Amino acid sequence: MRVAINGSRPPRSGLAGTLISALLFAAAPAAAQQPVDVAPSSADPPPATEKSKSDPKAPVISPNGTSNDRLFYALPNFLTMETSHQLPPMTSWQKFKGAAQSSFDYFNYPWYGALAGISQAENSEKGYGQGMVGYARRYGAAFADGTIENFMTGAILPSLLKEDPRFYQSYSGTFWRRTGYAVSRIFVTRTDSGHDRFNFSEIFGSAISAGISTYTYHPREDRNVGNALSVWGTQVGYDTLTIVMKEFWPDLRRKFSRKAQTETLAP
Repeated sequence: MRVAINGSRPPRSGLAGTLISALLFAAAPAAAQQPVDVAPSSADPPPATEKSKSDPKAPVISPNGTSNDRLFYALPNFLTMETSHQLPPMTSWQKFKGAAQSSFDYFNYPWYGALAGISQAENSEKGYGQGMVGYARRYGAAFADGTIENFMTGAILPSLLKEDPRFYQSYSGTFWRRTGYAVSRIFVTRTDSGHDRFNFSEIFGSAISAGISTYTYHPREDRNVGNALSVWGTQVGYDTLTIVMKEFWPDLRRKFSRKAQTETLAP
């Protein structure tokens, strides 16, 4: 299941990691203070198919089984479904198409540029050097890292193992219950037939992508098992923060929509 922001490899710089972690987790406490929209029955609301009057920016489910949602109206969030209902299974073609949309979204280009800039400023992975050549190498590596991971965790392994790469928001319950649910999705996913099982695509897909990138195009001095394991663990950690944010983002979006409507109606 692809859950990291745009599938980017965790930066090896402390500053970048701190900034990303703060960005992802800052909104969760605010979401916990907002009333959660819960359907009157035990069933969750069906997935959105048209714009809601109360939330005009609510995502729309496409025929491919993905949405048009974006975290903070910018970061691609196409595989998050705002329902716990099982949707029709995605075909392998749809999984690959979804991975491609997330990998080559227009927001990724400046995003990877920023990550490469932070990495260059801190001179992480010194084997890349400095100057424009060093920056270009870091930029290319960041883009390749994100693309490989997106396809491994969101398309290749989900197609082979018949797992659903989408994240289904729990939508109801206390803040801590929903947080626990989101964290559990790192280790538990749905199969194409709708059953829960261990999330092989996320855990092993991120490990495979960390190994590929570490032992191919990253600097030679970084090509060792310890570094690959460190990147793998860091990626899973960032994925965990990201998926928690995905759980609470719809609450924040509705809050922003209500605030905007109130300001529009105010005399």
